[in-house]
Amino acid sequence: MSQFGIQLHRRSKTKRYGNGKRVITARDKRRSEIGNYFSATKTGAADDGKTMRRRGGAMTFVLKKALYANVLTKEGYRKVKITGVVESRDNRNFARQNVITKGAVISTELGNAVVLNRPGREGTVNAKLS
Repeated sequence: MSQFGIQLHRRSKTKRYGNGKRVITARDKRRSEIGNYFSATKTGAADDGKTMRRRGGAMTFVLKKALYANVLTKEGYRKVKITGVVESRDNRNFARQNVITKGAVISTELGNAVVLNRPGREGTVNAKLS
């Protein structure tokens, strides 16, 4: 399954149990059990996103482009501009594509900072100086 597609987490149909018996699934995945698309939050000219419906009718804001990050300093949090992505532990191509994920090192006006949250899920970028 593609990294940017719907997530279908389950065992392969070709796998076998420890006794050699073939795995036969009793049913298919239900719509409520399927994950969502990868939001791929990128650096942009302005904070931009959209609201998505979650399970139970809850609405959350998904961040698509981010201009500002809340950076933790010794004095407290400061809202600073993001200038780019230095490196990403998830995928080395994300730094080249300016995709912000949890654990990514971003360059800001104050210096390099490590992203502490998941911007695609929470709608903001929180980071601390590295």
